[in-house]
Amino acid sequence: MPRAASTEATAGAALEVSDLSVVMERSRIPVVADVSFAVPAGHVMGLVGESGSGKSTVGLALLGYVRRGLEIATGRVSLGDCEVLELEGSAQRQARGRLVSYVPQDPASGLNPAMRLGTQLHEAIAIHDDVLDDGETVQDRATRLLEEVDLPTTKAFRRSYPHQTSGGQQQRIGIAMAFSCRPRLVVLDEPTTGLDVTTQRHVLDTVRELTRSHHTTAVYVSHDLPVVAGIADETAVMYAGKIIEWATASALFSQPRHPYTRGLLNAAPTPDRATVLVGIEGQPPRPGQWPKGCSFAARCPRAQDDCREAEPALARLESERLVRCIHPLGSGEEAAATPTDAVAHAKVEGRGNLEVEGLTAHYGAKEVLHDVDLAIKPGACLAVVGESGSGKTTLARCLVGLHANWSGDARVDGQPIAPPASKRSDEQRRLVQYVFQNPHASLNPRMSVAENVEEPLRHFERLGWRERRAKVLDTLEVVALGRDFADRMPGQLSGGERQRVAVARALIVEPELVICDEITSALDVSVQALLVEQVRRLQHERGLTALFITHNLSVVRSIAQEVIVLEQGAVVERGATDTIMERPEHPYTKQLINDLPRFAEAAPAG
Repeated sequence: MPRAASTEATAGAALEVSDLSVVMERSRIPVVADVSFAVPAGHVMGLVGESGSGKSTVGLALLGYVRRGLEIATGRVSLGDCEVLELEGSAQRQARGRLVSYVPQDPASGLNPAMRLGTQLHEAIAIHDDVLDDGETVQDRATRLLEEVDLPTTKAFRRSYPHQTSGGQQQRIGIAMAFSCRPRLVVLDEPTTGLDVTTQRHVLDTVRELTRSHHTTAVYVSHDLPVVAGIADETAVMYAGKIIEWATASALFSQPRHPYTRGLLNAAPTPDRATVLVGIEGQPPRPGQWPKGCSFAARCPRAQDDCREAEPALARLESERLVRCIHPLGSGEEAAATPTDAVAHAKVEGRGNLEVEGLTAHYGAKEVLHDVDLAIKPGACLAVVGESGSGKTTLARCLVGLHANWSGDARVDGQPIAPPASKRSDEQRRLVQYVFQNPHASLNPRMSVAENVEEPLRHFERLGWRERRAKVLDTLEVVALGRDFADRMPGQLSGGERQRVAVARALIVEPELVICDEITSALDVSVQALLVEQVRRLQHERGLTALFITHNLSVVRSIAQEVIVLEQGAVVERGATDTIMERPEHPYTKQLINDLPRFAEAAPAG
């Protein structure tokens, strides 16, 4: 049986996974198949792949848990002498938190909104009070954990509710709770998605330090390849429910051997150059539709006839490299294709120019935006960057009319827009469309994908059912979703797929100004590349104007012509994107750029 580690490492591994398979309960169709790997104590293993690849399913299965409708069919998950999948009832409940723990993607979902933070942290420890050291109290352990994750230990902070803290603070509380009982295994499922780069850096440093100091094994599930490169010792790449490449982080990110891994690296943006992002065309096969041969053959530029005849085995190429490919890349081939500099397409005159002068916004009596000025010409893209709490989303909500407590002058196409959306004309509302950060909350869970996308057409255009349906299907193709997604429900989609539906809903009424609020934070790098390039083409080909709010400065380099930097509600720096990225002047901007994750930070082998 193949192992994702050397024989020596496997023998002393803290976590061993053998032949793990997860199937749909009724049909027995496999969702994850034949997953095996081993991770030593104190190591972080990265688990990467596109949305729907099965990485989160594997992460949850390590806890002995699967989502509704799924079932763990075969396999073993061993933590020393404990077989996790054999635990049942009270033994299983006791294991969660003490033996294995979990950090979810959305920190708010892991915290009780009606309980104070200190109470929740104390509860996580008190449930397993036998883990305390001699003479140590629950209060002592909680204080130490707060110090380890760089959070205040004050009584005021402990008495705070989750909604009174930032997303980064919520995530660090979740990490403190996960490490509170010194478990042998911690599974982190996209824990930095949606966080700004500075907060992300703190979280990653915290995870790395706690893993090493407590000699804990960590499995880090993510679509953000530079982040994984900076934290993981080993990395497994998943596609269509199976591991298709495993190697040490430094080897995998500098010299990928599977064409799919190389495709992911090609799609990842870089903060060092304005490059065209190259996504992987096509879509991964869904469970029940896996082809006879290699699952990646339909999208692989190197595929040959034998790739479609039989599924390749996960074979060892080098002492610390496993690849599931009949025709892997050679060791001398480049890690990724040479990036192409982003060039501007011919602009088409359009509408949607935005001018803002002296915008000042309040939440109650508190001023949260201070005299903000900005301007975007038709067909251009302005990026707004800054830490969580800097005012980026508040600015967007003011411009779209969802936050009315603001003053100043804002004009679209020379026409003033009223603070509340209710006082704007239908044409003004159609002209400016908003894509929310959280696709889980922005889509109606009781409506199909087609119905969600179609809804704006009912308000802004008089079309028959057939015309609306045709436009919905065409728009789904624009955002890299196949037409077979139209009749699915949002609950059947991954987070990245939901976000693409939200983008389609904004584009379907052909707006002139699109306000994108962290729209790529939930997307894997391949889909992110396709979406960013689509937005970039639209902005030039039909004069689409974009206000692009993001914490991902690497993406900014490939889409925006200008950048403004917000700190605590005030603009501290503005200018051309290349100038800001290469020669920042304000200390805050310099810190943001220094905190960006890069592939060069991949941990060296061994």
